[in-house]
Amino acid sequence: MNGIFRGIRPLDYVLAGLMTAAGVFIMLENVTASSSDGLPHPLSSTSWVMVPAFLLVTLPILWRRRNILAVVAVTAVATLAHVLAFGWITRCGVELPLAFALAYAVARFAGSWRNQVLGLVGIVVTQLVMLARDASIDTIAGGLAVALPLTALFYGIGLFVQNRVTRQSAGVAPVTERSAA
Repeated sequence: MNGIFRGIRPLDYVLAGLMTAAGVFIMLENVTASSSDGLPHPLSSTSWVMVPAFLLVTLPILWRRRNILAVVAVTAVATLAHVLAFGWITRCGVELPLAFALAYAVARFAGSWRNQVLGLVGIVVTQLVMLARDASIDTIAGGLAVALPLTALFYGIGLFVQNRVTRQSAGVAPVTERSAA
């Protein structure tokens, strides 16, 4: 059991906890909604099952440092399954911040450019799937007008941080090498 949590840092637990708590809150709002008044699309479901099912969307970010591409893939598949199972409900309040956190993580932990592109494509696919049946979003285009620039911003921040970390680690020689010179 310890191996599954190896390499997870305290901030990873905080991030996964915040995303999961927000997901539970929004899913409970969907479950207890008395009507769809004020929403662009009426709610398709008020099933309590959507609450634990949404954990499959939010919890994978816990393992972002170990394999970000697997995290993005699991999040995308879990989002698709949630959309197919529950239809028009509100997810954007969690899924969009989750996508931004994933974009940052892709920049930091995906490695090669190929992996970076695959990760970003997976995030955009996840956003499209979520926006296709989000009761609080009027149109997919309107949702993407917000989602894509912010995804790019968080990806850029992640690249900036990764470049600084790479430069700092390259510029610091081990103590044994410095003393030998």
